[in-house]
Amino acid sequence: MKAGFLALGILLLGAVLALAQADNPKALGRADLRYDYAELTKAPEKARSRRNPLAGDETAAAAGKKLFQQHCAECHGATGEGGKKAPSLGVPEVQEASPGTLFWVLTNGVVRRGMPVWSKLPEAQRWQLVRYLQTLKMDAPRESASTTEAK
Repeated sequence: MKAGFLALGILLLGAVLALAQADNPKALGRADLRYDYAELTKAPEKARSRRNPLAGDETAAAAGKKLFQQHCAECHGATGEGGKKAPSLGVPEVQEASPGTLFWVLTNGVVRRGMPVWSKLPEAQRWQLVRYLQTLKMDAPRESASTTEAK
């Protein structure tokens, strides 16, 4: 009888762990499906085509990181990995977006999803944030040449 309860307990524990993993997209190696990134497609062409005047400026990226930690990390996570309140910023939808698109989303926010409007931040600081966001893709895991050759 005790062996039956023990087996049932182990089975239930396994089921709970499986469900917990299913609720954790990172554990399954997939993007966080709770969020859609459709807001990025709403940027007007004029906004999408804007270039970051601070592109390539490493001091701007460092300043953007500080701004990110002050204003964004609470929801997006310390390194933009996402959290319960906001999506990952390392996903291809964000990393492949134009600097102008990212600037437009920062400026206008996604209020219905809880992202504030940052238009009161000076324009230069919003471009610094864009510059920092673009460094996040450099931290994403990449396939090594040996892995690519093996395919």
